[in-house]
Amino acid sequence: MRRPLGFPRHFRLVRKADFARTYRDGRRARGALLLVVGAHNGLAHCRLGLSVGRRIWRGAVQRNRVRRIFREAFRLSASELPVGLDLVLIPAAPKLVPGLAATREELVKLAHKVARRLAEAEAARNPEPPAAESIPSPEGL
Repeated sequence: MRRPLGFPRHFRLVRKADFARTYRDGRRARGALLLVVGAHNGLAHCRLGLSVGRRIWRGAVQRNRVRRIFREAFRLSASELPVGLDLVLIPAAPKLVPGLAATREELVKLAHKVARRLAEAEAARNPEPPAAESIPSPEGL
């Protein structure tokens, strides 16, 4: 039986190669609660990856609580996020205790910032050629 408010596998980053591609090709945006790393995924929806380190929280209970809050913020904000991105969420500060409402708000803001930075990088990589009418012809000189 499918849960109506579940978090299905196709919304998650699960393969190591997907994480590596996101870190390698992605852009970053930092806020007070989290750091978002994002890259294009070529899909019609966003996917979420979490990186909550053991060095910062020794106890699994604290790490899992942060993961649950990040997952829930993503799930509730999915309709407000830019389409076609893989997002990796990393806590911005050691021993962070995030709240759901603040995390949702910051996630949406930072995801849009990452999308804008990806678009700017794409535009810089593939500049538009000048229009044909702006180039003077040899006969006109």
